[in-house]
Amino acid sequence: MRKITFILFFFLFQQLVFAQKDQYYHFIKTWNFVKYYHPDLASGRINADSLFLANVEKINSGQNINEIIRQLTGNLNTKFSGSPIIDTQKDILSENQNFDWFQKNKKIDAENKILLNIIYKNRFDYGLLENGKSVSDEKKYPFPKEENLPPGYRLLALAKIQGIVDYLFPHKYLMDKNFDSFYTNLLEEAVKSPSRKDFEIILAKAVSKFEDSHALSFYRQLNYKSEIFNGSYFAPFDFQIVDDYILVTHLIFPEICSKAQIKVGDRITVINGKNISDVIKEKRELLSVSNTEKLLYVLSKYENNLIWTDNLPQKSLKFQSTKDKNHSVKIDMVDIRDQAKYAVIMDYLKEKIQKKENRKLIHHDIAYFKINQTLQFIDNIADDKIDAVMDSILNDASQKKAIVFDMRAYPDWGGFVYHYIYKYFSPAENYFGKYYKPNLKNIGTYVYKDYDYFPSIPGKTTHQYKGKVFILVNPESQSASEWYSMALQKIFPQSLTIGQQTAGADGDLVKVNLPGGYLLEFTGNGIFYPDNSQTQQTGIRINELIKYKDQDILENRDLEFERVLNLIK
Repeated sequence: MRKITFILFFFLFQQLVFAQKDQYYHFIKTWNFVKYYHPDLASGRINADSLFLANVEKINSGQNINEIIRQLTGNLNTKFSGSPIIDTQKDILSENQNFDWFQKNKKIDAENKILLNIIYKNRFDYGLLENGKSVSDEKKYPFPKEENLPPGYRLLALAKIQGIVDYLFPHKYLMDKNFDSFYTNLLEEAVKSPSRKDFEIILAKAVSKFEDSHALSFYRQLNYKSEIFNGSYFAPFDFQIVDDYILVTHLIFPEICSKAQIKVGDRITVINGKNISDVIKEKRELLSVSNTEKLLYVLSKYENNLIWTDNLPQKSLKFQSTKDKNHSVKIDMVDIRDQAKYAVIMDYLKEKIQKKENRKLIHHDIAYFKINQTLQFIDNIADDKIDAVMDSILNDASQKKAIVFDMRAYPDWGGFVYHYIYKYFSPAENYFGKYYKPNLKNIGTYVYKDYDYFPSIPGKTTHQYKGKVFILVNPESQSASEWYSMALQKIFPQSLTIGQQTAGADGDLVKVNLPGGYLLEFTGNGIFYPDNSQTQQTGIRINELIKYKDQDILENRDLEFERVLNLIK
C-alpha cells in the first residue's frame, strides 16, 4: 500500500510540474524584464535574486500570466518622477530586443502591458553604475559539489541563462529560433532533476544552444563532467575525427592496440553500436561551439577525452582497416589512476605539444611570425629600447619575399599586431572591422563603438610592403586571434588567408556567475567586417580552404606551410 501511495504521489508531482512549466517561463521572462530595466532592481537598490526566490515557490498551475506579472511588480515603484531615457545612438544592433512575449500576448491585459511599457520607457541607465560595477555582475551561490541545488536555485540558474540570452548575448539572433520552447521544457526537467549530475546535464544543454565557442569552457565547470562526457577512461591510441569517422593516428599503448588489431590509419566508424556521426550530434547537444569545424577540433583533442559514449573500461568498436577490411572488436581502455599508465600518457602529450610549439616555417625568403611566440622579441629588453628592437625586426621582415603570420594559436602579446605591425606597415587609418558594445541606455541592444582599432602614433610613417603576405588560420584561431587576423587583412590588402574555418567567437569575453559555483563565459560584443559581414559562427574570411586527407594527417604534414612555399616559387 505504501508503495502504491508513493507512486501515486510521484505521478501527481510530475503532472503538477508539467502543468507549471509555462507559469515558470512567464515568471522568468517577467523577472528578467524588471531585473534589467526597472531602476530599483537594475541599480541594485532592490535585490533581484531575493525577489525571484521569494516568489518562485508561490508559482502554481492555476496562475495566469497577469497574476504572475502583478506578483513580481506589486511591491515595486511604478510612479517614475524622472524623464524617460532618450537614446540618441544611430548605429544600433536591435534585432535581439523583442517584446512580443508581452506586447502581442492576448492573454495579458491592457493594464499590465501599459505597466511593462512604462518600466521600459523609464529603464535604468547602466552608465550610472558605480566604477567597477557591471551589468553582468552576479552574486555567487556556492553549494557542496555532491549536493543538488534546491529547486528555487536551479530555476534561478536557468533564469539567469535566459536573461543572458535576452539582454547580454549580442548574437541571440543567430540562435535556434525554437530556443524558447526548448528552454521551457528544460525548466520542467530542472525542477524534476533528482541529482546534481542530472541538473548539470540540463545546464550543459542550455549553454550549448548559445553555439558560441567562448562558452565552450562551461563544460569544464561541471563537477560531473567525467561522468557526463564519459571520460573516466582514455583510449590506448591517439586519433583525429575526420568527417564521420575517427582516424587512428598514433599507438600510445601498442600492446593494447595489437590485442584489438588496431593499427595507425584505421578508421573507427562505430562506438558501442553508435555511428560516429550520431555520437558527434549527441556531443553537440552538450557543448557550445560556433561551428562544426570547431566541434571536431575539440573532440579530436586526446586530452579533452570527450568522444566516448559510456564510462566502461572496455569499448566495442567497428573499424575499417588500412586494407579496407571491416572489423568488430572490443578494446581495453586506459585507467589513468594507474600511475604508470598516466605517466606514459603525460609523456606522450608533452612531446606532442612540444613538437607543435617547435614547428616553424624556416626559409631564407620568408619572415615567419607565430602569434603565440611574439613576446619573446622583447624579453629582457629595456622599455626605452623596445621600439628600436621591433623596428629592426620588422625592417628585416620587410626585406623578405614574403611574410607569414601564423594565427593558429592565441596571441601572447597584443601589442605585436595592434601597435608594432600597424606602426611599421599600416596606413594611418586601419578601420578593419565594426565593434558593437552593450548599449548601456537600452540594455539588450548594442551600439557601434568608435573602437581603438589602431593606436595614435605621432609622426607615424608607413613602410609599404609589396611582397606576398600569408595569414594562416584554423579552429584554434579564436577571439583575439580572429580580431588581429582581421587587422592584418586590412593592413596587407594583398594578403592571402589560408587554412580552415576559425572558431567564430570574436569579441570580448563576458563572465557571469551562476548558482552552484558555475562561471558562464560567452561573447559579449558584436564584431563585423566594415561591410557588416558576420564573423560570429562563420569565422573570418578565408581565401583558400585547406582540406587534410588521412595520409596528410598521418604524415604530420603542414599543408598551409606547403601551400606558402609553392606560392613564393
